[in-house]
Amino acid sequence: MTLSLYVDTDRWRTHQRTLLAEFPALVPVAKGNGYGFGNLRLAREAELLGTGMLAVGTATEATEVLRDSERAGGYQGDVLVLTPYRIGEEPPQAPATAVPAAPPADGRGRVVRTVASVEALAALAGHRVVVECMTSMRRHGIAPAELDYLAEATGQGGAAATVEGFALHLPLDRPDPVAEVAAWIDAIAGAGLPTGTVYLSHLSSAGVTALRAAHPRVEFRSRIGTRLWLGDVGALSAGATVLDVTALAKGERYGYRQHRAPSDGHLLVVCGGTAHGIGLESPKYVRGLLPRAKGIARAGLATLNRTLSPYQWNGRQLWFAEPPHMQVSILFLPAGSKPPAVGDELALTVRHTTTHFDQVADRTA
Repeated sequence: MTLSLYVDTDRWRTHQRTLLAEFPALVPVAKGNGYGFGNLRLAREAELLGTGMLAVGTATEATEVLRDSERAGGYQGDVLVLTPYRIGEEPPQAPATAVPAAPPADGRGRVVRTVASVEALAALAGHRVVVECMTSMRRHGIAPAELDYLAEATGQGGAAATVEGFALHLPLDRPDPVAEVAAWIDAIAGAGLPTGTVYLSHLSSAGVTALRAAHPRVEFRSRIGTRLWLGDVGALSAGATVLDVTALAKGERYGYRQHRAPSDGHLLVVCGGTAHGIGLESPKYVRGLLPRAKGIARAGLATLNRTLSPYQWNGRQLWFAEPPHMQVSILFLPAGSKPPAVGDELALTVRHTTTHFDQVADRTA
């Protein structure tokens, strides 16, 4: 009884190395559900890539990765926590001290925290930090006017935090992101702060190349997750075990709500339910008339209790017979198609960032 993610590992890793060549100072990102693979698997892949730094979403995820570092093949590099530190959220040293692994000789540990305010920087005195800047994303970060205060806070001797770089999280549809990054570099340098390393999110390799040419003394490190792990969809496939098959005649009732079968066919009970993320959908940003028309059509069908599932059988996408259960889904297969047998697998197309697979298996092993 499994919902499985199958990986052509050789092809998957070839894509990773290709992207690393495109972004030489790349920082892999592993957060949330680990893009369907799990964060520990991705941390070990980052170790193979040899990037020296892995970005995670939260301090809790950092602790998990560091605990795994004592096992064979575990990640051995630095861990950058992307979520900005909030004063009082947890002891700043928790991720570094939760693991008995030996820290570097300077005693600062392997965890690098992100700060988005001067106050947070002061609260992390003695720790390694990256300063998040308020870009046109308008999410969080320090403003250009705060750079002078930041410079004062970092000049307080050995008790101050060690600023190891600045981070710019850019919007996907920014007309000229290179100009925005360049303006920030000038502002940071103008405040007397170090511009040795700048971390970037959502900037093309062409943009990074242009910045390197204009600022040869700055190391630009691109933080990449989705494109790194999910960029070659052909290396990945998903399958769900068929748990039961029941013949159904037109008009027969079934399920919790005792709906009537719309025609002769079969009910298929398959692995994968709401606990796996099946049937759950995040809001989408829709542009254009055709996508809007499709959205209206789907909404109209949903009012008639007609919802397409992500499962396919013999190349045909199947309908949910009723809303997914906790760990299984029930599908309707109309007559005219030979049903699968118990133990067979159905292919399915899911969003990896919201799906929790029971197992990740190597197709090439």
